[in-house]
Amino acid sequence: MRRREFMALIGAAAMVRPGDARAQAPGRRPLIAWLSGGAPKMSASFVDNFLRGMRELGYVEGRDFDMIYRYTEGQQERLPALTEEVIGLRPDVILAPAVIGAVAARKVTSTIPIVSPALADAVHLGLIANEARPGGNVTGIEPYVAGLPAKQLEFAREVASGVSRIGLLTNLNDPKAPPQARELEALARTLEIKTVSVDVNLPAEIDGALQQLASERVDVAIVLQTSLLLGQAERIAATALAKRLPTVYGYREHVLAGGLISYGVDLRWCYYRGASFVDKILRGTPPGDLPVEFPTKMVLAVNLKTAKALGLDISPTLITRADEVIE
Repeated sequence: MRRREFMALIGAAAMVRPGDARAQAPGRRPLIAWLSGGAPKMSASFVDNFLRGMRELGYVEGRDFDMIYRYTEGQQERLPALTEEVIGLRPDVILAPAVIGAVAARKVTSTIPIVSPALADAVHLGLIANEARPGGNVTGIEPYVAGLPAKQLEFAREVASGVSRIGLLTNLNDPKAPPQARELEALARTLEIKTVSVDVNLPAEIDGALQQLASERVDVAIVLQTSLLLGQAERIAATALAKRLPTVYGYREHVLAGGLISYGVDLRWCYYRGASFVDKILRGTPPGDLPVEFPTKMVLAVNLKTAKALGLDISPTLITRADEVIE
């Protein structure tokens, strides 16, 4: 090949986007495994936002990378077997939508990169060394922020006046749950509010748990941020409404499903942002060199239809402050 032809080829190659270069490379495309403790229906918007983030970075599913999806459907006892199956497929990146999947994957592999858009308590769980330099093979975004449950309790007191008994619907098998429960219980003691906690670890336990909270005559129930409880958002909202229980959440998805009010991070942004971690890893950056990120915006959502059904008057001030109002 003459030098002029060789230089022309080099120049053309330099104009190809990273995604195009991967698509044209011989061998298989990069494989990303979505390992979820939830269900496909609840995860659909999160998947869409992750793929949107990937497209904006020049990656199209099926052209520049392949995806496999595995869900426990809320049956967390299935997670170890699904994790082993995923590891056996040798993905380039495991995307664990929540920390429970990251914990399961980290138990099996210390080499395959793991990105979680919803990490929590990651240092305590041994997933990372610290947020600034995680080390190891896990990184991502931490949507659980210390002090957030306190704000949820504040909104609980605002929507249900004269609160003296708070119900907590917990799911303590999820690593995200214990820190939230401890913070809420400590604050409630300071405010001289009694807490009634009921723990569930299977979808079938939810109806009975909410019945117990109703029987204890709690003024309002706070539903913790976990994969299982998020996956059962419609069931929780419908059962709570039937039992006349006002409910407060950390995720807006619960309010879209019929819950009363939520205050917390926008999970859609977390999954969208998760694409940037995957991009850097596919380009060669070790996950341990990618600092964990934190959301900077909290979202307040209110369901006025549910408030009306419960006979609650939501103050105009609270409605004005809301980022999202369901009517």
